[in-house]
Amino acid sequence: MGHRALVAYRRPDRLYELRYSHWGGDELALSDEISATAPLAAGTIEPSLVADSITRDRILTDHLDPCVYEALYLVDPAADYAVDAYRVCWLEWGDGRDGGRGAIVAVDLADDRALRVWFRATKTALADVIEMGGLSRRAAQAYLEARVCEEYDGTVYTYGDSLDADREAEYEPTPDQWPADDDRREGRRNGNDRRDDGDRTGRP
Repeated sequence: MGHRALVAYRRPDRLYELRYSHWGGDELALSDEISATAPLAAGTIEPSLVADSITRDRILTDHLDPCVYEALYLVDPAADYAVDAYRVCWLEWGDGRDGGRGAIVAVDLADDRALRVWFRATKTALADVIEMGGLSRRAAQAYLEARVCEEYDGTVYTYGDSLDADREAEYEPTPDQWPADDDRREGRRNGNDRRDDGDRTGRP
């Protein structure tokens, strides 16, 4: 079955080359395995391109299906192959209208398990509330999105959004927004923007 991840390598023109890893979502191991001497993590990352000359936003809307992928890595070869790892959180429950709604959360290896535990517990509790009629699916999704953004500075997006204008016309989700790269990276290095509690992506 695998633990699928996408790995995006930043080019000098600020666009990205996108590659696939079948096991890269497991424990975010690629964060430590990608380097200048092993840019493809010793074969863990496929050499063939999934996409070329692509923006970060299009990586999310065109390729990062939150039902399929567990992680996203942004690699900067110009910075000695510095790696930013993101957990992919699926913001649906399996049969909803917006199956492509997801979020990415920047996370360090030490905080990954806490994030996965927190997300799975929160999503499971909301599923129970929906089942009992306490919240509509849309209200529960809006709450889940808000918690991911407030607790973990998540970036919410809709996979397939650029290809599905009809769905966007019916439903106006929370605006997509990338965190400020320099501030986020510096904050994570200083240990200031990550809480101690927090699981995984909530996939069934």
